[in-house]
Amino acid sequence: NLIEVHVSVDELHLIGTLADMPADERTKALRQLVMNLQEKREFSEKNVIKKKKKKGKMGLGELVGALAQEWHCQRVSSLRRYKESLFEFFHSLSLWNKTLKDISGKFGTSVVSYFLFLRWLLLSNVFAAFILFGFITIPQFFDMGPNNASFSGLEILTGTCKQGFFTNTVLYYGFYTNGSVEHAVGVPVYNMQLAYIFTLGIYFVICFFIMLYSMGTSFRNNFITANAYSERISKFLCSWDFNITNEKTIKLKQKILSTQLKELLSEKVHRKQSLTLYQKIKHMLIHVAAWLVSMGSAAACCAGVYYLCDLDLKMFKKSVDLNNLSYEASQLLLPTVVSLINLLLPLFYSFLNVVEKYKHPRRQIYALILRNVFLKMSIIAVLSYYWLQKVALSDIKCWETYVGQELYRLVVTNFVFSLLSTFCGEFLLNKVIQSSVKYNMTKYTHDVKAYIHYCTVSQLILRIGLYFAPLLPIIQIIKYLVIFYVKKVSLMMNCQPSRRAWRAAQMTTVFISLMFFPSFSGAVIILGVTLWKREPSRQCGPFQGLPLVYDAVTIWIHEISSTYRSLGWLVFIYNNFIHSTLFFFILTILALSLVYLHWQIIDGRKIKEDHLRKRITNEAKDKALLLKKLRYHQERQPKVSINPKAN
Repeated sequence: NLIEVHVSVDELHLIGTLADMPADERTKALRQLVMNLQEKREFSEKNVIKKKKKKGKMGLGELVGALAQEWHCQRVSSLRRYKESLFEFFHSLSLWNKTLKDISGKFGTSVVSYFLFLRWLLLSNVFAAFILFGFITIPQFFDMGPNNASFSGLEILTGTCKQGFFTNTVLYYGFYTNGSVEHAVGVPVYNMQLAYIFTLGIYFVICFFIMLYSMGTSFRNNFITANAYSERISKFLCSWDFNITNEKTIKLKQKILSTQLKELLSEKVHRKQSLTLYQKIKHMLIHVAAWLVSMGSAAACCAGVYYLCDLDLKMFKKSVDLNNLSYEASQLLLPTVVSLINLLLPLFYSFLNVVEKYKHPRRQIYALILRNVFLKMSIIAVLSYYWLQKVALSDIKCWETYVGQELYRLVVTNFVFSLLSTFCGEFLLNKVIQSSVKYNMTKYTHDVKAYIHYCTVSQLILRIGLYFAPLLPIIQIIKYLVIFYVKKVSLMMNCQPSRRAWRAAQMTTVFISLMFFPSFSGAVIILGVTLWKREPSRQCGPFQGLPLVYDAVTIWIHEISSTYRSLGWLVFIYNNFIHSTLFFFILTILALSLVYLHWQIIDGRKIKEDHLRKRITNEAKDKALLLKKLRYHQERQPKVSINPKAN
């Protein structure tokens, strides 16, 4: 009875203390109490009753203050609930949200990472199309004449060469004017040269910061803050949403959690596997041989592509009939060979991966992605050298349009071969496997690594082509939309979940990093050489008649300095910052210093986290040891029997 009285006194004291607190502090205090949820609810109800009794004894001023404080707390909590509901609403409206959940629940994070990356690429192309179409293409509509060229169906694949319907449209660089566009009398003129340069520059600067932010966020979530121990515990104990009432949603959530737990447990199994010294040496020699073979095959393909480029340029110069159908079809030879290399050589790399026998699927995918990226970047490097060294310095009247047509053909043929590989390699193969008695399986697993390099090289071609063909992002949007739905249908009809479950949450970080380097950085280097080192065509395009493309900015700055004195600050910024090598050198040093400082802070937090984890583990061991000793002493104490009749 004394214990019960003491507990009730403590409860009353605690209730009184909570009643005197503000609402936010009271909520935090209730959360920190070591008791179950039912007891916390009882304390909250008793607290409300005491506050009502206390209000009855208050004066008018105190009562008004208490009501104002309670109204403020209710307003803050309702605003927080409104923000959460608004966030959930916009999240539900995100593109392909339901489809991605279905894919994640059935096939795991390794497959859904590819579709998430595809959605990210689609949104980035929508942004590129919006900027380029709004600031470059639409103004050109006010300064364009009729297009009297004939159109042939083959132009959809070839993009035409020298003459044709697409050549005389806003699709290519050579159609844009080099003067100022005047919409109406009294309206300021629109300088197409400055619009072309500044639109591309602003787009690349925004893309740089977007990718930097995406990489940083993904790296922090998947590499820094992600912890194997806490993640397994949180997935097992804290992942279920008790607000779910729909039976279909419950089953989907169960599938997602089951797949994620399998992936986490598979990582633990792979981590425990160990090899002998002989096995390690054997695996190392096999890996070295596979890398040498893959690099040699990539070099041979690059040599063949360069020979075809030289042959294609000679055919272009010697062509007599400019609109000849056979000649236009011959223009598809180079992009077809490049697409075949991009399709067949990754299959050879997949065979090398089978020979190497990687134990962990993530390492296998990383190796295959690196080999494919090296192959694709090598081919793009050969093509870029051919465009900027052979074509740009040749006697072609409008070499930028010629390069734009080459890029258009690469995009279209890459799209066609992607669809053909999906149809022939997935739909038809699945029908053959299902109709064959020889195989026990009915479906094959979705190969993520075979599709990522298509997206990487397509985005690199797009960014290079923004200068030569400003409407390429619209074509890419159509391409990604079709590929997404075709791949989704093929995945659901022809594929089965992988038998080797593995967690691929870090794959998205790798994909975005590949888009930054070498895709984004390679495009910046190629366009930088085009703007600063190559003379534009003298008979077409917005920069005709200039020694270099960048001279348009220099001429504009000189006009501002001599005409508009009020814009002297802009001339000062250009001369001392933008045009200064020292400024960019100092900016680079500061950026590297900040990255290094941030990295050291992260390392310090990791060390502190490890120390705290070890301390918690040691304290748990100490408590277990003390409990063991306490039980031991309790068992050794003699049992005293109390006889109540002795008194």
